[in-house]
Amino acid sequence: MSYLIGVDCGTSGTKTVLFDEKGTVIATSTVEYPMYQPKNGYAEQDPKDWADAMINTIKAVMDSGGVKKNDVKGIGISGQMHGLVLLDKYNRVLRRSIIWCDQRTAAEVEEMNRIAGRERIVEITANPALTGWTAAKILWVKNNEPEIYSEIAHILLPKDYLRLILTGEYATEVSDASGMQLLDVPHRCWSDELLSDFGIDKSWLGTVYESCEVTGKLTREMADELGLSKDTVVVGGAGDNAAAAVGTGVVGDGKAFTTIGTSGVVFTHTSELSIDRLGRVHTCCAAVPGSWHLMGVTQSAGLSLKWFRDNFCMTEKETAKLMGEDEYFLMDKAAEKVGIGANRLLYLPYLMGERTPHLDPDARGVFFGLSAMHTRSDMLRAVMEGVTYSLRDCVEVFREMNVNVSDMMACGGGGSSALWREILSDVYNCSVKTVKSKEGPALGAAILASVGSGIYSSVTEACGEIVRTDKIQVPVEKRVSEYEKYYQLYRKIYPQLKSSFAELAALS
Repeated sequence: MSYLIGVDCGTSGTKTVLFDEKGTVIATSTVEYPMYQPKNGYAEQDPKDWADAMINTIKAVMDSGGVKKNDVKGIGISGQMHGLVLLDKYNRVLRRSIIWCDQRTAAEVEEMNRIAGRERIVEITANPALTGWTAAKILWVKNNEPEIYSEIAHILLPKDYLRLILTGEYATEVSDASGMQLLDVPHRCWSDELLSDFGIDKSWLGTVYESCEVTGKLTREMADELGLSKDTVVVGGAGDNAAAAVGTGVVGDGKAFTTIGTSGVVFTHTSELSIDRLGRVHTCCAAVPGSWHLMGVTQSAGLSLKWFRDNFCMTEKETAKLMGEDEYFLMDKAAEKVGIGANRLLYLPYLMGERTPHLDPDARGVFFGLSAMHTRSDMLRAVMEGVTYSLRDCVEVFREMNVNVSDMMACGGGGSSALWREILSDVYNCSVKTVKSKEGPALGAAILASVGSGIYSSVTEACGEIVRTDKIQVPVEKRVSEYEKYYQLYRKIYPQLKSSFAELAALS
């Protein structure tokens, strides 16, 4: 039996999982680390924390897994995207990494648009210039920390810094590099034009690979420290969402997944490049060679339910404690008692502004149609339906782009709710499934390693052998037509409130 390691370098911690070649979990380990916010809107992490976490978790799964080192054939790394890691010529980290959620670069985004032109940036990188993405952060360091900028010899993404630790190689892969805004996404290579426009030395960037390609092997020193063979290969890996797609089997046209966490993500695979010129959804290279993915984001998905729970569901919280139940389970039961449409009550989940499809930071949450007849249960049902409508908005943008979704996976906390899966299936009008493995990005990274190490011949073949469906929810025609009436009304509300949201934001 051959074994594989998947490393998932996240924002709150790094999780490493040891799998056998069929995707069975042998051992798992997680180490958490802090995020630093030296100013409002700033977000940074120390790359040393990621490296220590990776090393310690790999050693932990090898110690507890009881497998022979020569049987571990490959390592794949999944990582938080967009983070900026700057190294000098001695591979010393020059400053803490500016990570994905940092918002300090508004001036640099304007600079990028002024230098290269918004339309040209979209044409090359498949996305408009964005504050959280890497290129703007490089320019911020250039503009604000010139002494550090002058020492740069290498620029890496978070997971690619971990690769350097393992292999000594400066490399990246197409899915994660897509989020730097320096990659020519249609052609899957660095953009000489943008590098020249922004004054960034191409030699600072790593070699670009496909996600399942071998980027190197463990150095002898690292192999000895980790208890692994120096013949263990390290593949390209993937950005977190691209790795999650592989881990859930979303590797073919028509396949997609919805994640309902704090925010909500709708992610779909496409073998044909498709770019939304309005910037409502992101287009990036997929972890499957020669293909791409689209990703729409709604800001306050699970956050809406958490907000409602914390402010209005004290009874459910207390009852859950007494019964030893999950409070969200009791909230589901309360919402199940209310019919479709929540007694003509609609909810707009814009607690933190909105990304897809509105790109409006001023948008705010709304209960529409609230009357004296409505109960807490009605409002709870409306929240779940409203979040689902916002996710449907993402799917509608995909359809505008001629990318159709017929097979949807449900992930994240919301995916564990049978009621929410039912609402998703009926609102999307397609089957909604869950997968048996809950390891997501770590499994996806390991699957990529299984291809690079030669256990499977392709990502599609590996997913066919490893990813297993658990629950399946199919749409019910009568409910589909009922939800459709409410969804069409939901779509009319934001345009009528847009100017009022801006006016509200301008009030002192």
